[in-house]
Amino acid sequence: MPELAGVRVDAAPESHTRADIDPVPAPPIPTNHPEPRRNLISPEQAGLRPQYTFANFVVGENNHLASAAAQAVADRLAQVYNPLYIHSPSGLGKTHLMQAIGNRVLERDPTVTVHYVSSENFMNELIQAIRNGSTMDFKNRYRSVDLLLIDDIQFIAGRETTQQEFFHTFNALYDANKQIVVSSDVSPSEISSLEERLRTRFQWGLITDIQSPNFEERVAILKKKIEKQDIIIPDDVLLYMAENIKSNIRELEGALVRLLAFASLTGNDISLDMAIEVLRNLLKSKTPRAQLTLADIMRACSDYYSISTDALQSKVRTKQVAHARQMAMYICRENTHASLSQIGMRFGRRDHTTVHHGWQKIGRLIESDGEISREHDDVLERLRQAR
Repeated sequence: MPELAGVRVDAAPESHTRADIDPVPAPPIPTNHPEPRRNLISPEQAGLRPQYTFANFVVGENNHLASAAAQAVADRLAQVYNPLYIHSPSGLGKTHLMQAIGNRVLERDPTVTVHYVSSENFMNELIQAIRNGSTMDFKNRYRSVDLLLIDDIQFIAGRETTQQEFFHTFNALYDANKQIVVSSDVSPSEISSLEERLRTRFQWGLITDIQSPNFEERVAILKKKIEKQDIIIPDDVLLYMAENIKSNIRELEGALVRLLAFASLTGNDISLDMAIEVLRNLLKSKTPRAQLTLADIMRACSDYYSISTDALQSKVRTKQVAHARQMAMYICRENTHASLSQIGMRFGRRDHTTVHHGWQKIGRLIESDGEISREHDDVLERLRQAR
């Protein structure tokens, strides 16, 4: 074998296979490796009602800003209006609007972690977690969501531990660029016993309100409710209802449900005469607020439930007394100009959040429990007869 410049050159082997010539190919490098699959979340799992959508929400002058802000938040989570704070009296659609945000987000991406909760349930879950020693699970659950919708935030006012936990939850979500939506029956500045640091954080985003709908908007709401049910209701009936039920959307919808139920059970077509007859008691119960006093209502409930007015103002919390007290507070809230705090003072110096809780509870029961609804109507009838 010849040597060149002192370098020995070995002869090449006489034969080679293809494998000897080409190197063994390396395993392919994976590209676009999928991330672990996230769980799909249904509206019900998120605490939402599927029927609460933007498509079913009637937009008018009374709510156009709140509606536009809610849709902007749903389309661009944590990029605009964070937090979004919506306030209005009961029954004007703030819960519908909040849940519409969650439903739109899940419709677009069911892997987004959405959680809707009332502040009362938030507090109850926290209490249960403290009792069970599972506060870390509670913290992790609430601080890992992409969208937190918390309703009736005024209920946590005066609840020191609940406010503290919500404060830290708020900070964790905000710092992680997650969306927070809050609702209340009043603006943050009007919630007494609310920690200033929470009040300040609510002001970081957008605060918007919903006003009572005007006549035209009430007619539009009624038409929206019936258009998907393939039901024909004469215009004069809709006008009659819109003219006489002005306080909130919930009562307007309740009157519609009552009218439809009567027509279905009797098999008769809906007419103005039918509407006047069916809604007569409902409309009679809508006594002008200025005509009733807290003392009037307290006496009427005392007589109806056979409980002394002293018991209504006492610390007694038996089932019978507590129910009578909550009914009385509900009627005071619905039929007088008294604030929650004023009602609470009259009923044994109770906190306004206690009054709010009773008001909400009886309101839900009136809608779902026929016996409670009759009790409510009977007390109002006593008040009318006493005038």
